[in-house]
Amino acid sequence: MNNLNYGIIGNCQSGALVSEDGTIEWLCLPHFDSPSVFAALLDQEKGGSFEIKPLKPISIHQEYVKSTNILKTRFTCEDGIFEVHDFMPRYKVDGSKERYFPPDLIRYFKLIEGQPELSIRYNPKLEYARHETFNRVDEGYIKSYTSEGVYDSMYFYTDFDREKIVAGEAIKLSEDNYCLISYHQKLLKQSTERAYLKLQRTKVYWLNWINRTITYTQYNDEIQRSALALKLLSFQKSGAVLAALTTSLPETIGEVRNWDYRFCWIRDASMVVKVMKQLGHNSISRSYLNFIINIMPDKDEKMQIMYGINGEKNLTEYELDHLSGYENSRPVRIGNAAYEQKQNDIYGILLDVIYQNFKIHETSLMNSEELWTLVRNVVKIVARNWHQPDKGIWEIRNEDKHFTFSKVLCWTAIDRALRIAALLNQSKYLKRWISLRKEIHDDIMKNAWSEKKQAFTQAYDSEELDSSVLLMESYGFITGSDPKYVSTVEAVQKDLEYKGLMFRYRNKDDFGEPKSAFTICSFWLINALIKIGRKEEAKKKFEELLGYSNHLGLFSEDIDFDSKRLLGNFPQAYSHLALIETAINLTQGEKTEEELLLEFIH
Repeated sequence: MNNLNYGIIGNCQSGALVSEDGTIEWLCLPHFDSPSVFAALLDQEKGGSFEIKPLKPISIHQEYVKSTNILKTRFTCEDGIFEVHDFMPRYKVDGSKERYFPPDLIRYFKLIEGQPELSIRYNPKLEYARHETFNRVDEGYIKSYTSEGVYDSMYFYTDFDREKIVAGEAIKLSEDNYCLISYHQKLLKQSTERAYLKLQRTKVYWLNWINRTITYTQYNDEIQRSALALKLLSFQKSGAVLAALTTSLPETIGEVRNWDYRFCWIRDASMVVKVMKQLGHNSISRSYLNFIINIMPDKDEKMQIMYGINGEKNLTEYELDHLSGYENSRPVRIGNAAYEQKQNDIYGILLDVIYQNFKIHETSLMNSEELWTLVRNVVKIVARNWHQPDKGIWEIRNEDKHFTFSKVLCWTAIDRALRIAALLNQSKYLKRWISLRKEIHDDIMKNAWSEKKQAFTQAYDSEELDSSVLLMESYGFITGSDPKYVSTVEAVQKDLEYKGLMFRYRNKDDFGEPKSAFTICSFWLINALIKIGRKEEAKKKFEELLGYSNHLGLFSEDIDFDSKRLLGNFPQAYSHLALIETAINLTQGEKTEEELLLEFIH
């Protein structure tokens, strides 16, 4: 059973997935959303991969170099031991604030003992393997290219015998060596020594990054690994944050719930930014708000729920029929038709992040004025649309409803706009906005509450329950001690929890009834249990849930109820931001390591 046992490496320009046996099965260059170079993840035969095959293997062990995004795979063989350190370079250039993060992937071979023999199976399939890819040994590198369809090319540098690599022949490892894949032809001569220097510089970068992360007395390793994964899903050039690294990993094996998640959802990204800010990483927040300012629509234009990582507005969805899909789960989709949907919840989540930013005075005057314009525009949009049905947080494609979560987040948008106005001394807006906030609040209390269920339901005039209503307390709409919230948490848990995991909802949608657990919803339940005072139960559930991660502590979008295997796109930003949030909530009231140290010193 494949449990998505992959490690993610990257440098905020692109990312790759490396399987537990050291095979690169997913890589898009030069950017996250570019066509694939390796896509064995989506078609083992056609997709292309980069394998390392020892001739006399005994065992393979994989882990991250501590506190970094460098993945170390150790091969123990009858004729020796070696490690492969996989990474994408990211570090500051000497004597400069400029960062170096090229569309390069480096595999550094570190000899531990003996002289192990291995073969390197370098099999790129450019442009999603639509056409044949050719490999040619040139002076200094192997060039891979397509000769029909869209032209593309890739460069492979190494101190190994390049002819043997192309031929798939055995190579004896008698000293450290390297392989470098680049979208660009390199200007400087590449060597094992240069690759080692890049490895060390990248290691220092990640150690410094983690050193700036707030530490906790409990679950610190899990928080840090999740934070490192979230950082890899941010796109340096624009400030966008991706929902996941992959496309078309199915929610259920063999079914059609397959989507492309290599885009920036306003909702997901705003949630990520908020939690990263809690961890002390303000630069990701500043970059994201610049992204928002750059895509900010004109005053009369509606904001989309999602954008391309460079701010693209058109994300037309189409299918790659020549690929078989992950474990034959077709179709493989590129693009995402959801970009055309109306989802009213995005406004509240976005203004929540903008409010946090204003609260700690982290904006320039110019940015403040641009963001204030955005706040006022959002209020106008919410005022016009809050009473309208929408597609909701789960992006139901064929039906609009009055989703409770969307209404609550419309309330949140007005609430945060009021707070921002107060911070900026813009008192003339307060009276009108206070009235609107009350109108939305009263409407929700009247129409979303079910006496029969003793809970806030998924939508108005519905008896169906939905995990998203668990967030009503998190956004300040209701207190954790309110009997209606306590009753809602109990009802949602009773209705949607199954074998220790949570459904998003149980009612049929466009594709029938959901069959897998949505990872973030299990974290939401745990958070809700904390809020209503059931902390011991919450802690037990949290530790059980942590046990369902893959071998490196990474989570996907979904989990199978029975086998507990990971499903859906991977690694999923939603899942990891919720893990961090839950871990922090479980440690609230307990001091951080820094606070304990200060107490000791004084």
